[in-house]
Amino acid sequence: MRLERAIDVAVQAMLEKLREVIAGLQSLRGVEKISAVTLVAELGQISRFDHARQLMGYAGIVSREHSSAQSVRRGSISKTGNAHLRRIVTEAAWSYRHRPNIGTILAVRQTGSSEAVKAVAWRAQHRLHARYRALLAKGKNKQKVITALGRELLGFIWAIGCELEGDKQEVRRAA
Repeated sequence: MRLERAIDVAVQAMLEKLREVIAGLQSLRGVEKISAVTLVAELGQISRFDHARQLMGYAGIVSREHSSAQSVRRGSISKTGNAHLRRIVTEAAWSYRHRPNIGTILAVRQTGSSEAVKAVAWRAQHRLHARYRALLAKGKNKQKVITALGRELLGFIWAIGCELEGDKQEVRRAA
């Protein structure tokens, strides 16, 4: 309780643009206040990444690659990026196991968010849930599926961050 109040005080001391990003990220399923604050603290200005793929690489949640000449071999995730960011995103990805729905708690978190941010969050629910089901149907390990969802969730986080930070041109190209 005391920690949550301290986080609230710290958020109020932040720039208005960062507070908007924190509120916007809470429109995503699985991302509540502490997760959103952690994401912003770890990433800073999200729109500094030119593409969502760069953000995924920063988090170390992209596959490792061993290539030479015509041979390309991909392995497990690289884990060379920000481990705390990777953990927060994969924890949030677990909530996309459930079918797309806007419950009362999520609806309250989404009040005040723009329609564009709500649309990105809704697309995230549909895409990530469908991806979860498809990968499980292929017989993939559940933890690997969640890691894949976490990687894609970073793409939606990037889209919301760019939308709220004013870099709308990049978001339109990515959509």
